[in-house]
Amino acid sequence: MSITRHAIPTPTRARDLPGGSHIDAHRHPDHQLIYCSGGAAEVRTDSGTWIAPPDRAIWIPAGHRHEHHFFGPTRFHCIAFPLGERDDRAAPAVLATSALVRELIITCSAPEDLPAGELGRLRQVLLDQLDRMPREHLPLPVARDERLRAACVLVESDLEITWTLAALGRRVGAGERTLTRLFRTEFAMTYPQWRTHLRLHRAVRMLAEGHSVTAVAGRCGWASPSAFIDVYRHALGHTPGSSRRR
Repeated sequence: MSITRHAIPTPTRARDLPGGSHIDAHRHPDHQLIYCSGGAAEVRTDSGTWIAPPDRAIWIPAGHRHEHHFFGPTRFHCIAFPLGERDDRAAPAVLATSALVRELIITCSAPEDLPAGELGRLRQVLLDQLDRMPREHLPLPVARDERLRAACVLVESDLEITWTLAALGRRVGAGERTLTRLFRTEFAMTYPQWRTHLRLHRAVRMLAEGHSVTAVAGRCGWASPSAFIDVYRHALGHTPGSSRRR
């Protein structure tokens, strides 16, 4: 897949991007809410990675260094909120979005189309609605320990291979119990939980790029399409087929 680099976006705007687009690492002095009404957006930071299909948005706190990666043809919406508005969110977060929230984001990301007073009221409604939206707990943390980092790279390189912790340990020079402890202390999850998060991230990317549900299930390491559908529905609240149609 070719990668097209784009300039750092202005704080509030909407733009169309081809699949494979990338915006280099940067910071904003304001909080930022990003949403894609097509395709999928992945935000990478020094501490972890978050991904959002078209029914999710990502909140990025002010000053948080991040970069964007886009999968599939994307309509990308950014909204900036100055310091003092929702400063309680200290880390990036993926938020589920209702139809109302999605329309508010789309409208507020084109501020030149609205009178200032009306735009201000809509932005306040959007912030109020965001407080009602559940947070999705599917981040991919960045490993600090070199052995854990090496184990993660092995798994990420080919999801069709089902690595056991014992096999990973032999490859990276760590015992199974050591890797088990590292997954829990650094990621606050078990190895199977992390692997499921990784598979779901990859699945969201592939679906946005137009791959079939069957192809995604196989390449992301699920034993069958039905097993993939069950896990995806449980994690994201809808089937991968409906996500692909979006």
